[in-house]
Amino acid sequence: MDFSKAWEMMKLQQEAMKVKKQLENTFIESEVSGLVITVNWEMKIEKVEFETTDLIPSLSSSEKAALETAILEAVNKWIKKSQEVAAEKMKWVMSQMGMGNMGAGWLPGM
Repeated sequence: MDFSKAWEMMKLQQEAMKVKKQLENTFIESEVSGLVITVNWEMKIEKVEFETTDLIPSLSSSEKAALETAILEAVNKWIKKSQEVAAEKMKWVMSQMGMGNMGAGWLPGM
């Protein structure tokens, strides 16, 4: 066995763990007309918030909260389903590459 290759793999794995740790604290915000959506590194929506009433001027506080929750849940449901569809379509390709045992976890957020 080539120990230099094993050492390189170990160093790469350690570096990947460092990057993952940094990404766990990374959140991206996108804002349009007072609607702010915060996404984490796994492409999961963390927060939806209407900071202004520009989009829907007559929105009550309870309607605002309900709409924010609905948007968050709907988008996260869509993301999860799209990842499942992609994983299913990639099964054959992965098996042909000898990586059939990787499972669904190869996509972020799965």
